[in-house]
Amino acid sequence: MASTIRVRARSSGDTTEVQALIQHPMDSGFVKNSKGQLIPPHFIQEVVFEHGGKKIFVADWGPAVSKDPYLKFAFKGGKKGDDLKISWTDNKGASDQLTAKIQ
Repeated sequence: MASTIRVRARSSGDTTEVQALIQHPMDSGFVKNSKGQLIPPHFIQEVVFEHGGKKIFVADWGPAVSKDPYLKFAFKGGKKGDDLKISWTDNKGASDQLTAKIQ
């Protein structure tokens, strides 16, 4: 199965800029389908980015985050060729992870 995570991490000087797109329905539980029935909640609860074995960015999300969420942030200390590990877990127990190289 293909990963649901797409990431780009670029190092410039002592700062690394990270952009990530996660494919996920992010259903809030408040929207109805075409038959008028509520679509059950299905959303990412936690996203974690790790560099050098340390968590550098953690997001605790709820049902208010939109479908296919996009993240962008920067951190100090990453170098070209370093690994950046990204993982997420949703409210139904599904998860995905990806390790990307910093460019």
